[in-house]
Formats: sequence, C-alpha cells, structure tokens
Amino acid sequence: MKKFFIILAVIIGVGSFAGTGYYLYQKSEEPPVIYETNSPFKTDIERKTVATGSIVPRKEIEVKSQVSGVIETLYLEAGNHVKAGDKIAKVKIIPNVVALNNADVRIKMAAINFKNAELELQRQRELYEQKVISEFNYNQFLLTYNLARQEVEAAENNMQLIKEGASKNEGMSSNIVRATSSGMLLDIPVKEGAFVIESNTFNDGTTIASIANMTEMIFEGKVDEAEVGKLIEGMKLSLTVGALDTVSFDAELEYISPKGVEDQGAIQFEIKASVSLRSDNFLRAGYSANADIVLETKQQVLAVKESDIQFDEDEKPYVEIMLADQVFEKRILETGISDGINIEVLGGLTAEDKYKRLSD
Repeated sequence: MKKFFIILAVIIGVGSFAGTGYYLYQKSEEPPVIYETNSPFKTDIERKTVATGSIVPRKEIEVKSQVSGVIETLYLEAGNHVKAGDKIAKVKIIPNVVALNNADVRIKMAAINFKNAELELQRQRELYEQKVISEFNYNQFLLTYNLARQEVEAAENNMQLIKEGASKNEGMSSNIVRATSSGMLLDIPVKEGAFVIESNTFNDGTTIASIANMTEMIFEGKVDEAEVGKLIEGMKLSLTVGALDTVSFDAELEYISPKGVEDQGAIQFEIKASVSLRSDNFLRAGYSANADIVLETKQQVLAVKESDIQFDEDEKPYVEIMLADQVFEKRILETGISDGINIEVLGGLTAEDKYKRLSD
C-alpha cells in the first residue's frame, strides 16, 4: 500500500513538471508580426514655407500736440472715422513763468513806444498842416506810428498764445489738436487730465492719436534665411488670421528685405505683402497671422507617405520592398519635393511596388 502512494506521488510530480514546462514553452513563443504594406500613388504636391507676422495698415500716422499742457477735452474716441482738419482734442496751456514775464514786458514796452509814436505823429501833423515839413517827412512819422501799433497787437497776441494757445487772429489756435489726414482713429493713448509735451526739434512730443486708412492693409512677417532665396516679389500668399481661424485672405508679396536680422539664433528676413480685403470680414490692425507661401508645385507625381520612409547610417532615404509574403528588402530612394505628408519619388520605386507600412 505504501508503495502505491509513492508511485502516485511520483506520477503527480512528473505530470506537474511537464505541465509547467509546456505552459512556459507556449508563453515564450510570440506570434509572428504581420506587416501591412502601402503602394506608391499619384498626387499633387506643393512645397510651402510659412511666415509668421501680423496685419497692419499700410500707412499709420501719429498726431502730436503743438503745445505743452494738459488734455482738457477729447472730442473723439478710437474707432471713429475722421477727415483731415477734424478736432481730436483741446490742450489747456500751463504757461511758462519766464515766457509769461517776457511777454508782459514786451506788451508794456510796445505800449510805451506806441504812446510816444502817437504823440510825435500829432505834433508832426500840425507842422505838416502848417507847411513847415514836407509830406515825405510826415510819412516817416506815420510809418513809425503804424509799426508801433502793429507791435502792440503782436505783443498782445503773443501773450494770449502763451496763456491759452490761441491768438485773436482767426484760424490761429495751436491748442486744438486736429487730424492731419483722413482715416480711422486706431488709438488715443492719452486721457483727459494727462500732461502732454509739444513736438519740436529736440522732442518727438506726446502722441495724441494714431490714424490709419483701414482700406489698405499689409502683412508684415519674417522668413528664415534658408527659404528667402526662393521668394520672388509677386508671389501669391494665403493668410490665416489667428482671430479668424475659419477665414483665409489672399495676399501678394511686394517686398523682401535686403538685410537679415538675428532672431533667437536664426537669421530672419522681413517681408511685406498687400492683403486683398473681404467685405464679410473686418481686419483689425495688429491681428497675428501666418502666411503660406507656395515655393514649388508639382502635379500628379509618384509619391509615398513621408512617415513610411527610413534613413540609413549615411542619411539616405529608403523603404523596405516586399519581395514575397512578409519578405522585405531595403531599397534606396531618390526623392523630390515634400509637403510634410507626401514626398515625391524620383527613383527607386515603381507604381506596382509594395513596401512596408510604418505609419498608422
């Protein structure tokens, strides 16, 4: 009986060992990989470059103040359309103490000279009526009197200009800021109560407003030095505006900078393109935009998916051609232009070939 249990235990142990070995063997065997294949195909390919930039008016004018002072009144706001000569703002003059004192002295001296000239003219008139002096001599005193009177008026106007920025003479009002051209007010960067500085030879002055013609817009962007040599003025661009992502605008390249500038370690060249506006979308100044520039186009060329191409140690492109079922051979390709998805095949493949598919 004891011998029976021993034999049974041995049989169970051997069976367990064999079962475990078979299970591990089954686990160690991986199923064979089945590669799918693709075939070359005919398609149109466009090679493009992208320029990043913004939409801006072709001409934007900054309106400055002719006098220094405080903004007393703003007549308009950004977005309003203006014509040349329209009032934008009024500046309250803060007189300079030295200039005010000099103007006051000038008025007093002019008044004294005018009084003396008036008295002398009366005396000379009496002598002229008595035939004591000639008409020529009398006219000399009359001229001096008229000049003295003009100086009084000029001194008073100068005082008013210093105090208020406006003279008595019609049309002379330097404290009124007016539009210098027609267009849309893009920005009024000052507020009522803000101090402004006049524009002169030594100072640019404070900008009161900026005006632009919004019917003439251009794209300003930059392209890399590797692509700028392929650009030609007159090329067509397709603009995608960030704020209007579902709408594209046509543009025409009209300027390529002759000089590059370094930007984050790369040399960039500025370009400009005239934008064809659309009646159903208003382009605002400063919109960011990307410009697609078609550098080269080929129609119905033999191509493969670029994601299926591999590179050897010499950086030569290749695909794996299927010779038989799941049997592949490396084949070096001669490639042409690419659009980032499809790449032209100039040699190494025919339309009948099948190659290993690597992309999903």
